[in-house]
Amino acid sequence: MLDHGAVGDGTTLDTAAVQAAIDAAHAAGGGRVVLAPGHTFLVGSIELRSGVEFRIERGAVLQGSSDWADYTARFQVGALSAGVVTDRTDSSAALLVAREAKDIAISGGGVIDGASDAFIDSVAGDNVEMPNERPFLVFLLGCRNVTVRDVTLRNSAWWTLRLTGCEDVVINALRIRSDVRVPDSDGIAIDRCRRVRISDCDIECGDDAISLKTCDEWPEYGPCEDVTVTGCTLSTRSSALVVGVDVSGTIRNVIFSSCVVRQSHRGLSVSAGTGGDIENVLFSDIVVHAQLFSPRWWGSGEAIVVRSAPWHDEVGRIQHVRFRNVLAHSESGILIFAAEAGLVDDVVLDGVRVELERWTDWPDRRDLRPYVRGGGPYATATPGVHVERAGRVVLRDSEIAFRGERRNGFGSAVAQAESPGLVIENLVGEAARPSLPRVDEHAALTLG
Repeated sequence: MLDHGAVGDGTTLDTAAVQAAIDAAHAAGGGRVVLAPGHTFLVGSIELRSGVEFRIERGAVLQGSSDWADYTARFQVGALSAGVVTDRTDSSAALLVAREAKDIAISGGGVIDGASDAFIDSVAGDNVEMPNERPFLVFLLGCRNVTVRDVTLRNSAWWTLRLTGCEDVVINALRIRSDVRVPDSDGIAIDRCRRVRISDCDIECGDDAISLKTCDEWPEYGPCEDVTVTGCTLSTRSSALVVGVDVSGTIRNVIFSSCVVRQSHRGLSVSAGTGGDIENVLFSDIVVHAQLFSPRWWGSGEAIVVRSAPWHDEVGRIQHVRFRNVLAHSESGILIFAAEAGLVDDVVLDGVRVELERWTDWPDRRDLRPYVRGGGPYATATPGVHVERAGRVVLRDSEIAFRGERRNGFGSAVAQAESPGLVIENLVGEAARPSLPRVDEHAALTLG
């Protein structure tokens, strides 16, 4: 890298030199571009080319610029306008980008730093406000044969690692460390991709830790399908493992297994908010810790959420979802919700234990956001499991337990409304208080 004129002192802008090294490797038919240890390379947008492994050695840092003008790789994305791209949507940008490239890799054990502090507008308590003019950290668009392995991605001002329309992807042993106060600082976002394997990653971020989507932009890339996520540890103020909410096309054939959710606002979430369908999703052998955070984040400390509710004008169907061998400790329970009959069907919870307890000082609340009809947060009693307007739902060999002294906000073990397909087999657990029924048959949520 230094041979191409990079200085690597963390002060001199090295964008041109880093790009020149990538372009030279690509022109030679492929190769490895190495950022040497002991150097910090300050850059704006750089673009990875086909056949190139971008290797950041341990002790090296690819440092994002604090100047928005240095980010020249621009995109229009729905994340800036409630999931929908309009004529008025602002452009976003990215630090490290690849477009329609094949046989690429990012590796080496070093660090990519997004300089998120430079993009903070204001700080209010435990929250920060950010402008729309802030970059994604890594954005791979329409790429094939992709490997991202053994790097630290930190201080992202926007989604940390976004892949859209990519095929044959391996993501392994990443450390993601973003400021948990930063909104939209998702860890790994998999959008309209196929054949993706994510394993052994450790993620701390403000927004969704690992999220599967079919976003409004680039519909030509089709569905998101054939994705596995294994062996990850996750901490977030939003959802830890989530399918949705952006579902403008089909998401199907997804497996999450052998993960630990150390902290989250929603633990495991399958959430349709726009017009695409979700089907064939498995969660197994997972430990979840979920708690309440500021109401700015969607969620209310639920261990598990399955919801189909329109964010705007239409919403898709969720079917064939399985949760097996899940152990959860959370401030809320399990929510299965459909805005209308027929939107959620065939959900099975088998061997799921949820222990509900209040330990934070945030007010009790329920939350259906994002929901065009008004999704909260609002106050109402929290049952162990809430099922509303769903089709077939099976709760088998599972356990609900209420713990601690602060039980006034908790309700029945199971509450249901307009869900005649609910089947309860060998459920262990009673209501939070003796005066309440074990199963509440008339528990529709009141929107406010």
